[in-house]
Amino acid sequence: MRRYCLTLDLKDDPKLIAEYKKYHEKIWPEITASLKQSGIEAAEIYLLGTRMFMILEVNERFSFESKAQADQANPKVRKWEELMWKFQKALPQAKAGEKWLLMERIFKLEPDERSARKD
Repeated sequence: MRRYCLTLDLKDDPKLIAEYKKYHEKIWPEITASLKQSGIEAAEIYLLGTRMFMILEVNERFSFESKAQADQANPKVRKWEELMWKFQKALPQAKAGEKWLLMERIFKLEPDERSARKD
């Protein structure tokens, strides 16, 4: 399984942020189905202020390109994405049309093989 970490900002408006969080308490079933069909096994979104951080755990079927193509062909996903854009704000380094940006991993704590072994 592969993991991707992405980030995006919300507009700095407490009412919009509260509404955005409310939508994510009960995501439309078509959106959940779309995520699973694309090869996303697990997804989490964290929020601090206006900065969001998303973790995706994906299987071998997943690719960002095929997910984007499937999203374009799915009217319900397009409607969701249009609705979510009301709350979201592109990061300064985003290109036109980009939303969630991949983050670069700069550190990973590896388990100590000696302590992981059970002798």
